[in-house]
Amino acid sequence: MSDLRIAGIDEAGRGPVIGPLVVAGVLVREGKLEFLRQLGVRDSKQLRPEEREVLYDRIIDVCEAVAVRVVYPTEIDLYVERQKRLTKLNLLEAKIFASIINELSPDRAYVDAADVNPERFAETIRSFLSQDVAIVSEHEADARYPIVAAASIVAKTVRERHVLLLQERYGDFGSGYCTDPKTLKFLKLWWKRYRHLPRFTRWSYLPAKRLVEEHAQMRLTRFFS
Repeated sequence: MSDLRIAGIDEAGRGPVIGPLVVAGVLVREGKLEFLRQLGVRDSKQLRPEEREVLYDRIIDVCEAVAVRVVYPTEIDLYVERQKRLTKLNLLEAKIFASIINELSPDRAYVDAADVNPERFAETIRSFLSQDVAIVSEHEADARYPIVAAASIVAKTVRERHVLLLQERYGDFGSGYCTDPKTLKFLKLWWKRYRHLPRFTRWSYLPAKRLVEEHAQMRLTRFFS
């Protein structure tokens, strides 16, 4: 049985306008990768929430180590607004992926590439590493490698738990994605009531910006009419 330490890293919640981004990394010995396949680990998007919850506990038991980073909207907004066009959120994710690799200390890491250029994403990650690690960076890695699928399940489960807590406190805002009518309605009603966006909103994302701009335009119209 191989003693190589293999890590998989993936994120959940890159696209939503509401809630955190979660990045997770899992570590197993290469000889135990088959255990993940036997568990039925696969791309988290192909699983129902209750299936992910069950697999989450099993993954925690099987893996040698698990690392999770929860990135809140304030930090996301700083990168989206202040970084160069081609980096932005990709740079933030690369830094977080690297921090998880540094923590897990694998011999090889499989990552789901956030950049349109997978090798560029790998090189960006390497620039933040404190150790020499072989990186395999691919699109849809969670569909190809059980180790990345396991990380995607952990990340998505943690994010879903955060979203559930937000909904219990503030009401049902749907999925939190920009294309969800329930999410957009929630933000509009919140703005109408409070004249600002909730603190768990990514104000750098287009739906939030549009609300602010529409409100500013309405105020100008009233002022000059």
